[in-house]
Amino acid sequence: MTPSDTPRPHPPGPLDRWYEQAGVRTGVRRMFHEETERGKVFFPVALVPYAGHDAVRELPPERLRELTVRHLYQFLLSTTHLETRVVNTAAEAVANGRTGLDLPAALRPDAFKVYCDEGYHALYSLDLADQIAAVTGIAIPDQDYGGFVDRLRGSAHRALPGAPALAGLLQAVVFETLITAVLNEVPGDESVVRVVRDLLRDHARDEGRHHRFFSALFREAWTHLSAADRAAAAHALPELIRTALTWDLAPVRGSLRLAGLDPDTARRVAADCCAAGPDPRRLNETARSTLRLCAAVGVFELPGAREHFAAHGLGDGHGSGDDGHEETP
Repeated sequence: MTPSDTPRPHPPGPLDRWYEQAGVRTGVRRMFHEETERGKVFFPVALVPYAGHDAVRELPPERLRELTVRHLYQFLLSTTHLETRVVNTAAEAVANGRTGLDLPAALRPDAFKVYCDEGYHALYSLDLADQIAAVTGIAIPDQDYGGFVDRLRGSAHRALPGAPALAGLLQAVVFETLITAVLNEVPGDESVVRVVRDLLRDHARDEGRHHRFFSALFREAWTHLSAADRAAAAHALPELIRTALTWDLAPVRGSLRLAGLDPDTARRVAADCCAAGPDPRRLNETARSTLRLCAAVGVFELPGAREHFAAHGLGDGHGSGDDGHEETP
């Protein structure tokens, strides 16, 4: 074998130690223990976007507590849809070589590892929601917590009507590189019950590796896109980012109605606090890793791309950090 024929070792990857580190391989089932959790909350009220609305502040404390629990349900059950229907759709396409791109073979087993992780995240999110409903007596509302997936698909179809595989890949990249306050802040908040903090910490550890995997996947995929597909992707990404960070209003309205607000007030509160999505500062803070990734591969150098991002309230990612996870609306 000549030196030129010698296989080059691939660089270390974020999932190389998956068998030793992944939650599905090493974790335990997180269980609620009521006797150790008295006086703590299930979810921080500061992370409930409508909790500060005048109509909500007038509710009795017990109704507000129920709202925070239902908000946790929305996060957990939306996660089950996001992980299995958005991220795993893309992971499966990579794992089985169905992206239409000439990606490195080493990405395929890593994509299957992501697939296993995301299914486990969906399982334990549903499990925790069921446990909390049983111990609090606050039923999980009969809502479609996956309505946002249909909205995402509609957004992707509008943005990339002729490239559904690329659209799905970009959606997963966006979600897996966004920074979520829930995964970043709640694990360290000792006012929150331990089982919630532990589960979200477990999730955050896995998602840190997924963030690096999808960042590497995006960099690799970008090199294989045609000029036309790069231009289409550059114009699709701002809408995909904004759509990913826009709340699903139906569960919000339903939760407000169960708290005692009349239908018109519930619609008004949801519209006032959630319909527009995050404010520009929060939007760019949450998307900073995604924007940095776009900048790294040259998205903003394409004609009109910088202006298109700006029209959606998004900057070019300069001066921002590059660490984080997905946010589930």
